[in-house]
Amino acid sequence: MLNSKLIDSLPDGTVRQVSVGMMWTAVVVEIDGSIQGGMAATLKNPEYEHSRLPLVSKPGELERFSTRDLAALIHSTSHTEASIGLAAINALLPRQPKQYSSIEAANWLVEHGSQKNVAMVGHFHFIERLQSQVKKLWVLELDPRPGDLPAQAAPEIIPQADIVAITATTLINHTCEGLLELCRPDAEVMLLGPSTPLSPVMFENGVDVLAGTLVEDPFAMARVVAQGGTSNQYKKYTRQVLLLQK
Repeated sequence: MLNSKLIDSLPDGTVRQVSVGMMWTAVVVEIDGSIQGGMAATLKNPEYEHSRLPLVSKPGELERFSTRDLAALIHSTSHTEASIGLAAINALLPRQPKQYSSIEAANWLVEHGSQKNVAMVGHFHFIERLQSQVKKLWVLELDPRPGDLPAQAAPEIIPQADIVAITATTLINHTCEGLLELCRPDAEVMLLGPSTPLSPVMFENGVDVLAGTLVEDPFAMARVVAQGGTSNQYKKYTRQVLLLQK
């Protein structure tokens, strides 16, 4: 199972802060005296909104969790707890500064998608730009906007694509592995968004390109997130990077 492989690859550390904001979740950890931060989109599923089935089962206690137990929340059927788990994984992952590229995901897709069929799982802000640069673009969405296709069309669309770009929030709602299985063996596959684990484990499981976010000021980013901050408001504390399979 992909999420279990990610957890098995992590070092041990100490949880310093857990912040679950309206849009983003942040986790700050300490590893051998070094402070690191990670983030993930805050998702929720409707069945967990009732008071008898809370979104987070142990609020106020999460900073007493071991880092491994916090990361293991990615397995939760509550998408909000899974968001915390993925943010913890991203906080704990070893940094690989010499391997990161500053190429933006949109630019990589434009460069590599020329004359190719591209499928995107998730509606990103650069869709209109990309549409004019590639041979064919399909956008699959759980909540489709005009021009998008419903997520249920994935089994029909993804096998047709030469390039598949998948939002990393699929790790939170537990659909990522099924989507990767739909990709052709010769397709180039990107996982993208701030929730993306910049981990070689992803390369061992069908992903070729990781477009994610490094947190450069963990506590400042966590404060912004905890107070309802958006990606435009926390971005000065982070850096977008690309990690390519060797």
